[in-house]
Amino acid sequence: MRKSAVKPASRLNPDTPQAAQRISESRALLQECRVCPWECGAKRLDGETGLCQAGEPLIVASANVHHGEEPPISGTNGSGTIFLTGCSMHCTYCQNFPISQQGAGRTVTADDVRTMILDLQGRGVHNINFVTPTHFAPQLIEVILKARQSGMTLPIVWNTSGYERVETLRLLDGIVDIYLADMRYGDMTAARQYSKVIDYPLVNRAAIAEMHRQVGDLHLDKDGIADRGLLVRHLVLPGGNSGSAEVFNFLAGDISRHTTVSLMSQYFPTYRAAGDAVLGRRLTPAEYDAAVEAFERSGLTNGFCQELE
Repeated sequence: MRKSAVKPASRLNPDTPQAAQRISESRALLQECRVCPWECGAKRLDGETGLCQAGEPLIVASANVHHGEEPPISGTNGSGTIFLTGCSMHCTYCQNFPISQQGAGRTVTADDVRTMILDLQGRGVHNINFVTPTHFAPQLIEVILKARQSGMTLPIVWNTSGYERVETLRLLDGIVDIYLADMRYGDMTAARQYSKVIDYPLVNRAAIAEMHRQVGDLHLDKDGIADRGLLVRHLVLPGGNSGSAEVFNFLAGDISRHTTVSLMSQYFPTYRAAGDAVLGRRLTPAEYDAAVEAFERSGLTNGFCQELE
């Protein structure tokens, strides 16, 4: 994989008035919720829950060392993953559905999460990896800044479905170091049918552009570990429903030919996809080969391809 020129780091100093202002601006999004693209208007500070099933308190499913991410993320020591409960998407095939859709997890305080972060750093992980964090962005902004005040120095990974509101992402500028973002679909039809969102490609592409503006192409340190940048995940779905060619052509033409892509073959029918006429089976070799060929034709230069089991 090519080592890109690193975009200069511009972390927000947690001890400045600007940091306090960022926390205030982000929490204001919870009053009549405008955190994610749904902008559902739930009064989360008053106890209401949004379409994501979340209110004001943070809910965490797990915090542990994870070795199953892409090589630049997991490295040799693992990624310090913190799984957040709930999700702004409603994918029929979600592989983490007990957490994202069924509410598995426990309510925690901001100080609890700060302690989790410092504990994971003490265990030698390469980064702190927030999984499905979108709907808790305001709370996590405050947590991350307080963790940095307490001595946390690791890169922050924002591990997201890619269904993000640009205005919220702007509040993460200087706080998130690495965006590990999905590009699920290349067209509206599949997104509506399988994830219950009608505007995913449009919203997703704007979000990816903002992420890249903030952190640039993925940069690796001397040991091959990511310390900054964008890494796009693309899960190949049966029946061509992921729109791989459209996704890769957008990245190569509108973002950067050097965008790092993780091409994923791990789809299996789970949750509500079992029995579905299209998604109720695994990928065929021909389907995955077509996605690999689309990547190669697009002109993208960096990527990882999972082996098809």
